[in-house]
Amino acid sequence: MPKKTTVSIIKCDVGSLAGHHTVPKPLLDIGEKRLKEAQKSRLINSHYVFHAGDDLELLMVHNKGENNPKIHELAWNIFQEAAKKAADLKLYGAGQDLLRTAFSGNVRGMGPGVAEMEIEERGSDPMVVFAADKTEPGAFNYPMFKIFGDPTNTAGLVIDPGMMEGFKFEVLDVMENKKVVLKCPEEMYELIALIGTPGRYVVSHVWRARDNLICAATSTTRLSLIAGKYVGKDDPVSIVRAQHGLPALGEIIVPFMHTYFVEGWMRGSHWGPLMPVGLKDSRCTVFDGPPRIVALGFQVSHGKIASDDDDNPLISDLFDDPAFDLARREAVEYAAALRRMGEFEPARLSAETMEYTTLPKVLEKLKGKFVKAES
Repeated sequence: MPKKTTVSIIKCDVGSLAGHHTVPKPLLDIGEKRLKEAQKSRLINSHYVFHAGDDLELLMVHNKGENNPKIHELAWNIFQEAAKKAADLKLYGAGQDLLRTAFSGNVRGMGPGVAEMEIEERGSDPMVVFAADKTEPGAFNYPMFKIFGDPTNTAGLVIDPGMMEGFKFEVLDVMENKKVVLKCPEEMYELIALIGTPGRYVVSHVWRARDNLICAATSTTRLSLIAGKYVGKDDPVSIVRAQHGLPALGEIIVPFMHTYFVEGWMRGSHWGPLMPVGLKDSRCTVFDGPPRIVALGFQVSHGKIASDDDDNPLISDLFDDPAFDLARREAVEYAAALRRMGEFEPARLSAETMEYTTLPKVLEKLKGKFVKAES
């Protein structure tokens, strides 16, 4: 039986330069150094270090399987070291996502976000990793539906016999920690009914219906539910496989040709347009945004990221492309329109969602000033 390959993307906000907008080079260097050592010791087979806004992102390919304690501990130790460096530099929000003090075998539930996928490699296995900043895991609901459920987006659902039986979506209820699997196209309406509420229902996995081939995995960490208060937005990551009876690369990224609205942005309390950007523009500036997303394309080959003759991983910065200029222009225009509304809904999140931000502190301060109104 062939050895399986695992792709892991683990992220953490360990500290940012000049507010919540980017990860400076000293922190990226720590990630690169430690993952090189892990690759040399054969704990992992290959890696790539990058950032999405103020989140340090560790992409690792290995043969250890999902939820492996050694892989998760490697990431945890890197985040701890980077957070210490951030504190030494007095960077903002040093160690913000490290909600626990001691590693317990898995970073899930400890603050960092993680998406993992264990696969049997196909003859060619193209993949896309998405990483977003200033938003929540439900931000992937819309593109996941477009990619795997919408024939107006994905032509293969109509003209590729390998895809016509549809896909199965695992949806997690993050409030009650329950999950359900819905199959498209038969249960498309039920799926939309749930994931149209992205603050509660999150697409966590997608499989091809005819053979249960894993197609996508997303992070589902909700920091406010772990910490019991607002400590920063969740900033999700996702892995999507492409081609050969799955959506083509172009079908996977075309949903981002236009922007769409997500929860998060400034202080995790506002609706904002998600802006697809290349790595060089992965900096959240205006009103700590707009929310950004990057996309990296690569090939999994013999248990590794396909690389050049010097063992440098071959990575394609997919959104560094003028084809996404329209989405970026829309994002700026929509961001400006929302900011004209200031702190009035719908620019600001609903009262129910604001319960997980700092608004309760304001209400507590005013508690004694409320008096009974006359009928």
